[in-house]
Order: sequence, then structure tokens, then C-alpha cells
Amino acid sequence: MDYNPYLSVATAALEIGAGAWALRGPGRRPIVRAAATILFLLAGYQIIEAVFCTNLLLITGSFLPRLAFIVVAWLPPTGLLLAARLYPTKTRILYWYAYGMYLFCAALVLGIATDPHFVTTSVCMIVFARYTNPTALYQTYGLFYQTGLMGLLAISAWGVTISDDRRQRLLLGQLMLGSIAFIFPSLVTVAAIPVAENALPSIMCHFALLLALFLIRLVAIERQSVLEPSTDAPFPVETMSTGAAG
Repeated sequence: MDYNPYLSVATAALEIGAGAWALRGPGRRPIVRAAATILFLLAGYQIIEAVFCTNLLLITGSFLPRLAFIVVAWLPPTGLLLAARLYPTKTRILYWYAYGMYLFCAALVLGIATDPHFVTTSVCMIVFARYTNPTALYQTYGLFYQTGLMGLLAISAWGVTISDDRRQRLLLGQLMLGSIAFIFPSLVTVAAIPVAENALPSIMCHFALLLALFLIRLVAIERQSVLEPSTDAPFPVETMSTGAAG
């Protein structure tokens, strides 16, 4: 069946709207900006996929599929930076981990942008795209991406277990549950459905709508924590640089 762009367009519209809503309201700027950045990155992928799968701009070649990979490459380090800002104890290790992932991501992005063979085939099927990536750079990209997402999941889960503040646990819990909600269904889908082979990036970004919903709730809780301060232990104050996401 031919690719249908409506799911991608609707998902992107929701994510862009949610990101704009997050930025316009109250809340600690480093946290709100990181959450909004993730929403905009997810929306960016959806828009690019819809454009190259429908050939809307009549562009041939592999640049637009590569651009889709470039956009979502920034998702793991931005998620890690958000987790570091929400973590119950101030620790530079998490920040350096996130910033190190940003540097590694920048190197990957440069490699993808200059390698026309990074994506050799893009086959758009119904609501997702399949890619063929025989290069070693793609294997490195996959390792970077999965390591970043699993690190995000582990850090947010551990933060939930050690936090003494109820609202802080709720914030980290949204990040943890959002990560679970889109990582594991994506892996199961690719493993269980043969036609989804080589479509993991596209499928993950579609399931990331669930992550977007949890991020919306995270921002809502953050706003409530600002308007109605908790009587529990206070949130740590962000004193470090907002980094690449904010």
C-alpha cells in the first residue's frame, strides 16, 4: 500500500503545539526547554518523513532520509540532559554524560551529512519508512542511539527510586514511563512483524507519540510545582549551563 502521510502530519502538529505550549507557560526554563526541544525533534522527524515519502518537494536522492536521521540523533543526548536536570541530587557526572553524548552526536551528524551512502534505500509503506544502511557508520549510529535511550531509561528509573520529593518522583516518572512506552513497543513491533524489518527509526518515532504525551504531563506537573510549591524537599536549583538543548 502507498504511504499515507496523515498520521505523521497529525503527530507532528500535536508535538509542535505541545512544544509551543510548554515554552509559553511557567516552569523552570532549563526543564521546560529540554522537554520542548524533544517534542520539536520528534515533530521534525515526522515532517521530514512525510515530505520524502510523498515526494512533496520533488527531491530525489538520499539527503532527506539522512536529514531525518540527523534530526532524531539529538534526541538521546537531550533526553539525558533533561534527566540530569530532574535528578534528585546534583551530580556533574550526568551532565558530562549528556554533554559527551552531544559531542559524539555532532560527530555522527557530520558523518551522516557528508556520506551519501548512509541511507541507500528508503521504502515508504503505509505509515512508516524502511531504510537500508549497510555502512559501518549506521551501526555506530544505532549503538549510540540505543545506548543513549537505555541510559535515559536507567537514570530516570534510578532517580525515581532515590528521590524523597513526591513531585520530583512524578517528573522523573513521566520521563521513565514515556521512555518505556515508546522503546519497548517499537522493538516488539520490529521483531514480530516481518514487514517492519529495517523500519525501527520510523516506528520508534511513531511510538514516540506516547513519549510526547508523557512529556506534556511532565510539563503540566512542573507548572503545578511552580504555582503550588511542594512542602516536601525542594527541587535542586539548576546552576549549570543549559547546554545544547536549552
